Amino acid sequence: MSRGRIAVHRLRYAYAASSSITASSSAVTRFQFQCPQQYLTRASLPFHFHSRYSSSVPKQALHGGVENYPSGDFDFKPLAGWKKFIVKLKMLTALPWHRLRYGTVLTIKLRGQISDQLKSRFSRGLSLPQICDNFLKAAYDPRISGIYLHIDILNCGWAKVEEIRRHIFNFRKSGKFIVAYVPSCREKEYYIASACEEIYAPPSAYFSLFGLTVQAPFFRGVLENLGIEPEVERIGKYKSVGDQLTRRTMSEDHHEMLTALLDNIYTHWLDNVSAARGKKREDIENFINKGVYQVETLKEEGFISDIIYDDEVITRLKERLQGKTKKNLPMVDYRKYSGVRKSTLGLSDGKDLIAVIRASGSIRRIESPLGARSSGIIGEKLIEKIRSIRESNKYKAAIIRIDSPGGDALASDLMWREIRLLAASKPVIASMSDVAASGGYYMAMGAGVIVAENLTLTGSIGVVTGKLNLGKLYEKIGFNKEIISRGRYAELRAAEQRSFRPDEAELFSRSAQHAYKQFRDKAAFSRSMTVDKMEEVAQGRVWTGKDAASHGLIDAIGGLSRAVAIAKLKAGIPQDRQVTVVELSRPSPSLPEILSGLGNSLVGVDRTLNELLEDLTFSHGVQARMDGIMFEKLEGYPYANPILALIKDYLSSL
Repeated sequence: MSRGRIAVHRLRYAYAASSSITASSSAVTRFQFQCPQQYLTRASLPFHFHSRYSSSVPKQALHGGVENYPSGDFDFKPLAGWKKFIVKLKMLTALPWHRLRYGTVLTIKLRGQISDQLKSRFSRGLSLPQICDNFLKAAYDPRISGIYLHIDILNCGWAKVEEIRRHIFNFRKSGKFIVAYVPSCREKEYYIASACEEIYAPPSAYFSLFGLTVQAPFFRGVLENLGIEPEVERIGKYKSVGDQLTRRTMSEDHHEMLTALLDNIYTHWLDNVSAARGKKREDIENFINKGVYQVETLKEEGFISDIIYDDEVITRLKERLQGKTKKNLPMVDYRKYSGVRKSTLGLSDGKDLIAVIRASGSIRRIESPLGARSSGIIGEKLIEKIRSIRESNKYKAAIIRIDSPGGDALASDLMWREIRLLAASKPVIASMSDVAASGGYYMAMGAGVIVAENLTLTGSIGVVTGKLNLGKLYEKIGFNKEIISRGRYAELRAAEQRSFRPDEAELFSRSAQHAYKQFRDKAAFSRSMTVDKMEEVAQGRVWTGKDAASHGLIDAIGGLSRAVAIAKLKAGIPQDRQVTVVELSRPSPSLPEILSGLGNSLVGVDRTLNELLEDLTFSHGVQARMDGIMFEKLEGYPYANPILALIKDYLSSL
């Protein structure tokens, strides 16, 4: 069992069924990137591979055809009768800090990063599961009259935006109001706001609905100026990590992949915004191409409801709820309302338990040796949680919630194995958030069913391996390094001051080919796809969830609620029966988190420096990581180019 305490994070689902560079310990001298894969039928596997993995393959994990999975759509049913009376009684006896006045407005400020992990009350930032919980609770809470949503610039991917937007529409089924206030707005922010009944902006609001871009940085010129020569073995024509180091411009294949991603996301945005605002898609696109930034024009064209300040919005809400009185509008913020228990609102839980394991961030195999608590996915810790579910009889199914661009390939493989063993004993559903690519996809393919949002980034199945020759750099700075070795290939990793010898280059190439085939075959086996078929969707290409579904890389489109509905189906639980979703290892606050919550920015600096040291001194072995592509306004900065993200992380913490 994980050292973190297990907390029951209770959700009510009563839905109707329907449908890097890795561095040696001495210097940043070599890199090996690898990326996951997909599927193949058992008959097409070589015998030794077939016999090794077939013994633990659950029947539900073999993807032989299309299945009609339940949608997990939200069905609002108002409380009535005895249950309504009990809820009122519980509210009267609730703890003082959980009591609210009737007619209260819930305020939520969506700004900055949104984590897919649960957070302790001392942690900074927003948590997607807690945001979604608040929408659900507010829909049933008779004390909450509506939601006032402040939306500012976001640093998260499109899948989280999609999930929040879905919960806004779910909340509106309760008949309560939800209005948005947008002082600064780009495409992601407007995508969320468009789901609200009314959108307000101040006269000085910053609007930049100018379209979407994607960027790919290239470092060849920088490396040449520093005296660094990259030696790259690339497998997968779309695998662009090697291109970033060896090229100055995009290749045709790289351009093709990024163009497809951009078109997919832009089309999805246009379709959904036009539907929400009651406009034609062509009208939305024409408006974007005008380059409008004046809020007056936005109001005239019907993109916002009115131009007023925050206090004026609050006055209007007060008049709507109380009439023209001098009393202040009762309001409760996101953080305080997160403490309100679902049981207080009559959102009772079922006897059937479904476990949820959240895996967010870069993948490492073991804990950092630097003393600080490591961020991201620690393979050995996640394996402990997976085994605890497998060894327990109380869980009917499990959901692996993934938000990761990948990382250590060995850790990814070990977690894949444990997920498959778990899937042999009970249903396992993988639910993808913003990113589940490379090592993140590697984990997902061990599950029986994979669910992703339309705009989740996934796939990235390819290999790049090589080293950086620092000989010229060493000459410039006057550094010398001499090596005494025994063994033909002993200097393969140690001699960063010279190029590969021909025999070393051949060994590196064969090693990369071997690693790619291992990944490919496991992926193909996990998804019951032939090697040739899998090869068509591999080659290092990144897909959106929508395209991944059409190519067989995932099974269904949706969020966590759909994953729960599918888990119920696989576990033989009726769709109209409530279940208890158990979140494993809900975080308890550490001292740095408490200090950070109290405003000590030095903690942020210390954490950033520790993570940098981990990347430089502790990242060993093959990496199954998504390419360092910077998706401006597409992916969000947490998984953007690692160098730029690191600088931004550091500066923002000062």
